[in-house]
Amino acid sequence: MTEKEITLLGFKKEYINDYEGDDSYYYALDIVDGLTFISQTNEEVKGNEWNIDIFNTDPIVRFTNFTEVQSLINLLNKKIIKNDIV
Repeated sequence: MTEKEITLLGFKKEYINDYEGDDSYYYALDIVDGLTFISQTNEEVKGNEWNIDIFNTDPIVRFTNFTEVQSLINLLNKKIIKNDIV
């Protein structure tokens, strides 16, 4: 998956040291509290091939295909139950 594809999916660039001047970054997307997708850092990317992991799982759950990640995000977003405050 390319960096452009990751941004098309709505991932936000996060800098390792919390400032934009830093050269080290990764991408993250929060689906709901407790469910976050995260990429490896730009320094770990080989040949512009980015991975997306479900954050903090054991064992690691990893995706490398744009269409699979897009489908999963769409499915998860459809299944979110919104709390209606009256």
